[in-house]
Amino acid sequence: MAAPARAAARRAGGDAGARTVRAGLVCAVLGCALVLALTASVCLGSTDVPLPDVWSAVARGITGQDPAPGTQDLIVWRLRVPRALLAAVVGAGLGLVGTAVQALVRNPLADPYLLGISSGASLGAVAALVLGAGAGGALGLGLASAAFAGALASFALVWAFARRGGGFRPLRLVLAGVGIGQFLSGFTHYLVLQAGDEQRTHGALFWLMGSLGGAQWSTLALPAAAVLLGLAVLLARGRALNAVLMGDETAAGLGVDVARLRRELFVVTSMLTGVLVAVSGAIGFVGLMVPHACRMVVGGDHRRLLPVSALFGAVLLTVVDLVARTALPDQELPVGVVTSLVGAPALLYLLDRRLERA
Repeated sequence: MAAPARAAARRAGGDAGARTVRAGLVCAVLGCALVLALTASVCLGSTDVPLPDVWSAVARGITGQDPAPGTQDLIVWRLRVPRALLAAVVGAGLGLVGTAVQALVRNPLADPYLLGISSGASLGAVAALVLGAGAGGALGLGLASAAFAGALASFALVWAFARRGGGFRPLRLVLAGVGIGQFLSGFTHYLVLQAGDEQRTHGALFWLMGSLGGAQWSTLALPAAAVLLGLAVLLARGRALNAVLMGDETAAGLGVDVARLRRELFVVTSMLTGVLVAVSGAIGFVGLMVPHACRMVVGGDHRRLLPVSALFGAVLLTVVDLVARTALPDQELPVGVVTSLVGAPALLYLLDRRLERA
């Protein structure tokens, strides 16, 4: 019995090593893809900028030189580079949140949008704007704090509904999230209409559908710091996330403090969602699609899945933002419209597969 056990252990170790190498290769490929996507996002737009001019403008911007006269440095460095980087940061954050939420609720159909977390964050942000709490910058810390509070409150409400009567039912959680999310969205739109300014109302509605048009260098620091912090915390809890997927009792038997882990994940996912919604509005389906695609390549171990999901989310949203800016002449689509056109068929496909297995 000892020899077969040792052989099985060696095979398991070899499989884990192979998956780790594969995850490293995938990260390298996604890193190169991200550089290409960022470059294309800066080069292409209503006015295309040649690649040599782009790199020259970026080099001058990094070194702090003044824009060259008669060039497109201002377009590249002050408009397109911050927007491309913000798209990458938001995409990475959405990939992380989707992966964490799916582990937390043990439901592959969960994401911040479907569970109503994004709707709560949007309500908090809009309430801050309408009531003046976000004064001093539409994307400032006050707005992010209000969005975080709304995300945390809506997540707690959805979870309370799902746990009513004892036990935990993943389907009930999703249905509660959809219902509460729709209610909060309706209230959010009501607040927007009370703004009393037609231009501000139109801008707010466009932002609520997902928009990166307000990207500036000053708006990058907070979401970038939040995503890095969230990645560090989630990676540190990677083993615990793996255990939770097997059920609360099994995780507790492996030494995981499930209640504490759940509280940590509530705070981390709500913090990330609130900050991301504050700078980009509610962008749906990215947190749903990214973890599924990454699991198919690197497996379900969160120590590998989390960094791959962050990179793939960054690549995906950078490309989506480029499509939203260039798909129609003289018109920009909300980013959320593009992700919905891709994400809704993906959700139907996942539902169909789950029904076939049932």
